[in-house]
Amino acid sequence: MRLSRIRRLACAAALALGAALLSPAVPSAAAADPYQVLVFSKTAGFRHDSIPAGITAIQQLGEANDFTVTATEDATAFTPQNLAAYEAVVFLSTTGDVLNDSQQNALKGYVDGGGGFVGVHAAADTEYDWPEYEDLVGAWFQSHPAIQEARLTTEDHVHPATAHLDDTWTRTDEWYNYRSNPRGDVHVLQSLDESSYSGGEMAGDHPITWCHPQQDGRSFYTGLGHTIESFADPDFRQLLLGGIQYAAGAVEADCSSTGVPDPDGDSAEAEAYTSSSGVQAAPHAAASGGATLGYIDHGDWAGYASLDTAGATAFTATVSSAGAGGTIEVRAGSATGPLLGSVEVTPTGGWDTFTEVTTPLTAAAPGAGPLFLRFTGGAGALFDVDRFTLTRAPATEDEGSSDVHLFYYPWYGTPDGPAGSWRHWQQGGHTPPASLGADLYPKLGPYDSGDIAEAVDQHMEWVNRSGAGVIVYSWWGQGSYEDGLARDVMDAAARHGIEVAWHIEPYTGRSAASVVDDIAYLEGKFGDHPAFYRDAAHGDRNAYYVFESLRIQDWSALDAVKDTAIVLAQTTDTTKVAHFGGIYTYDGIAGATAPGWKQAGDYAKANGLVWAPSVAPGYIDDRAVPGNTTPTLGRADGASYDRQWNNALDPAIGGDPTWVSVTSFNEWHEGSSIEPAASDPPPGHGYETFEGAYGKTGAAAETAYLDRTAYWADRFEQRRG
Repeated sequence: MRLSRIRRLACAAALALGAALLSPAVPSAAAADPYQVLVFSKTAGFRHDSIPAGITAIQQLGEANDFTVTATEDATAFTPQNLAAYEAVVFLSTTGDVLNDSQQNALKGYVDGGGGFVGVHAAADTEYDWPEYEDLVGAWFQSHPAIQEARLTTEDHVHPATAHLDDTWTRTDEWYNYRSNPRGDVHVLQSLDESSYSGGEMAGDHPITWCHPQQDGRSFYTGLGHTIESFADPDFRQLLLGGIQYAAGAVEADCSSTGVPDPDGDSAEAEAYTSSSGVQAAPHAAASGGATLGYIDHGDWAGYASLDTAGATAFTATVSSAGAGGTIEVRAGSATGPLLGSVEVTPTGGWDTFTEVTTPLTAAAPGAGPLFLRFTGGAGALFDVDRFTLTRAPATEDEGSSDVHLFYYPWYGTPDGPAGSWRHWQQGGHTPPASLGADLYPKLGPYDSGDIAEAVDQHMEWVNRSGAGVIVYSWWGQGSYEDGLARDVMDAAARHGIEVAWHIEPYTGRSAASVVDDIAYLEGKFGDHPAFYRDAAHGDRNAYYVFESLRIQDWSALDAVKDTAIVLAQTTDTTKVAHFGGIYTYDGIAGATAPGWKQAGDYAKANGLVWAPSVAPGYIDDRAVPGNTTPTLGRADGASYDRQWNNALDPAIGGDPTWVSVTSFNEWHEGSSIEPAASDPPPGHGYETFEGAYGKTGAAAETAYLDRTAYWADRFEQRRG
């Protein structure tokens, strides 16, 4: 079967080339030799009533497009010998554990060896105990809201599954959220506009249809297809047909990884526009992604809804022209929006002869809107645009944002360090250094918080890298261990341009009066220190977050310090914030849904208070609290962190923050740290790693959350202007 598969690919390529010469805007679904497709719809969980309609639709597509369909729910069909008869296998809304080990191996060997896989809808809700299946399907199902109408964005106008679709497509279906964002590993064909419906939980970047090579084979997945009506929809049937033809090798298509956003700039394929006038995608083998933005005439334009112009300082594009040449205008918000810059494109001698053009941009103000490219020139075809990049100058530059605060814990100790014994690492009954009370293992190993040269200075370098300008120091009262380390930590912070605010913890005997005394104590002891944080926008007052402020009912004593200190209550209950100067949340799980955030933010704004919602990359404390039954929040390769940041920065959800507080830099017990975690922790203890976060692997993944914090800190500064 391998030989026939290769022959068909060659045939398809030749036919596609001929078709491209006739009509390069629409790739041909090249006819191939007749072939066979296996449709598998076994369920071991929820069963979709749309499965019969799906089988019928695929059979009808086969009759019209020269492939034969075998439908089965018999898992014994998954043997190497039997699968060799098929060019593609379709998992049609399968659920649960449907294959045993030998059948899993047969499917993996089949696809890796050159076969095709198509997953439809609940195929992502399948085989959770088989890690390789997640790679095959692209992402596992997480949740879904009620069936409702939503708007999809077409990101690839060339692939045979989506070439027939307009820039946007509004339809009704059951919209899946996924456990991880597959974008870094797959080629995204369609994404969901989360602003168009309720219940999206993918932090605004929500792929829903994608494809990718699987060693020598091919994989295609769409989250569409829950409803019976879907399989009667001509547009959905064409999407399904294109996916099957790609997977079977009957047509060629570019399914290379879409990639993840670059924190210092945003690159995109020009043909991946989300709105347009006049232009079309044009296949070109020499172009990035196999296509360009083509058929450009005077006055045409293309819009890119996911690319914000705020903070962009330069535009660079790869172009070609066998036409008249002309000008690319870079605009914000619309095709007639503010002109940020323009660049001339001169003829290059051929449509497959590419060169690079670049121009500086006048940075758009926060909120100016998404990127639009408008094209001007003479008569006829002007030029093609391939991949382009918006370069951004980080708003934080050498100094971190004074409005992004990281909760910092100086309570760790080792026998060989200044502490003279293990402190906190042994929580949960563990025996350091190999076994720690944490689900992640620090890159530095179990360190001593008093080891300034080896640990704390490194921490401050990492805080700098995160784009945050302030750490919120966990402080447990006058004369405490943490109080004794404060000056040395502040000295290290000052060396790196970091400032220090204070987290007043619930030490024994804490009261409203004692907190007022603590503020006077800290001001008197450290007030002249260059790292002592004061907020210039709020009367140069210093900041004190009060953890578990609801433990104390009467905070009227704080009135004595309101002119010199900003004291924040930990709550979103605005009836509990009298006498405070601000509000924060701390909770590392709540940020995923932001309960009460907008109300708290609106109240704070109306009453002159600071609003500092807390965002976290995740929360898992199983090793620190054995037998724990409280909720946890997985990181989902960064999707959880992005979701919380998006919630915080969306005024309709997050209530327009004054500051954003991050839970945490290094609270290892709670698994919420952005401090680098080892990519190779001691084996045998079940440690997690940051592997896969934002598409990074190995040592590169260790700093993934620092870099992503810098990305969001920069976006926060840009939005605030």
